[in-house]
Amino acid sequence: MSPKSVVFKKMCKDRSVGVYMGKRDFIDRVDSVEPVDGVVLIDPVLLKGKKVYVTLACTFRYGKDDMDILGIAFRRDIYFSTRQVYPALQDKEQCTLTKVQEKLLRKLGENAYPFFFEFPDNLPCSVGLQPAPTDVGKHCAVEFEVKVFSAESQDAKVHKRSAVRLMIRKVQYAPENPGPAPSVSITRDFLMSEKPMHVEARLEKQTYYHGEPIKVLVIINNESNRTVKNIILSVDQIANVVLYCNDSYMKPVVTEDTGDFVGPGGKIEKVYTLLPLLANNKERRGIVLDGKLKHEDTNLASTSLIKPGVLKEVLGILVSYRIMVKLVVGTGLMGSSEIGLELPFQLMHPNPDTEVKESEADEDVVFEEFRRSNVKGMGEDDEDGNVSAGEQ
Repeated sequence: MSPKSVVFKKMCKDRSVGVYMGKRDFIDRVDSVEPVDGVVLIDPVLLKGKKVYVTLACTFRYGKDDMDILGIAFRRDIYFSTRQVYPALQDKEQCTLTKVQEKLLRKLGENAYPFFFEFPDNLPCSVGLQPAPTDVGKHCAVEFEVKVFSAESQDAKVHKRSAVRLMIRKVQYAPENPGPAPSVSITRDFLMSEKPMHVEARLEKQTYYHGEPIKVLVIINNESNRTVKNIILSVDQIANVVLYCNDSYMKPVVTEDTGDFVGPGGKIEKVYTLLPLLANNKERRGIVLDGKLKHEDTNLASTSLIKPGVLKEVLGILVSYRIMVKLVVGTGLMGSSEIGLELPFQLMHPNPDTEVKESEADEDVVFEEFRRSNVKGMGEDDEDGNVSAGEQ
């Protein structure tokens, strides 16, 4: 049996145009981004002389759909590009086609037309803030959308029945050559103590994958006359909203209160294991998630990698992670104080093998429809078969 490749398909309601795409995730490798490519299928009879266009849009939303006040929408268009695909402005035989486009053009026939977009290198990745369980509608999120429509001209009014929209994602994966394993050490002197306390924390590597346990080595050499009453570790997610403001949010996504103590003159060398998961933060509002499509689950947002020289102000939401090691130290009659150590690290998905083998050129194509009626509780009359990071 020959292998099969899935192609995502969606038709507009009046059946005049449809879009076919070989994937919906496009990888940002920091120095380059995979182009967006696909094929549009038209029905010349149903078009009735109209032209067909494809748009690629990147939008930053920072409010619910029902929060529009006095006509002011809580959204900003970061990027917008349009291509006319029919009547074709370039002979299909002269186009540079991807392997998926070649297969689709052969399979769909003469009424199929390719389209191609290149991402600018200063666009953010698909992320969104997790809403509260009672929230509905779209919230703070960076979204990408491909839209195909027919109209008399590019600026003419577009009827919903003659348009089809498909959400896509721009994603980043772990770098092939990660940096050195983080480590930090500190020496703390205390009043009325002849000797200090030495504390060190280390990680095994810089980059961890979603769902992978993180082992933290903590070494304490307490030569002082103070007592370490407790050791608390946490994985903190830090989100910087840099597009419309300069807000920074820090949310612990996993915390371990160890209860360990180290008396005066004591030593400890111990490995603690932390596992940051969205499953343990489902009810927490404001946690940043990777962009979500309707038929797929998501996870904690991946670390944002930035190309050198790109202005951060246009990147929407930047995400980073750190491990905090906090020591609660008794200070006698004065109560207690804290010693904190910070270990920055990357949380990402492993880089998949995306190379297309020559042997796959003739594999069978399986079309997968995108319709809201495939989702429980959704009817066929819903316009868009996609979802933002804020929808449930």
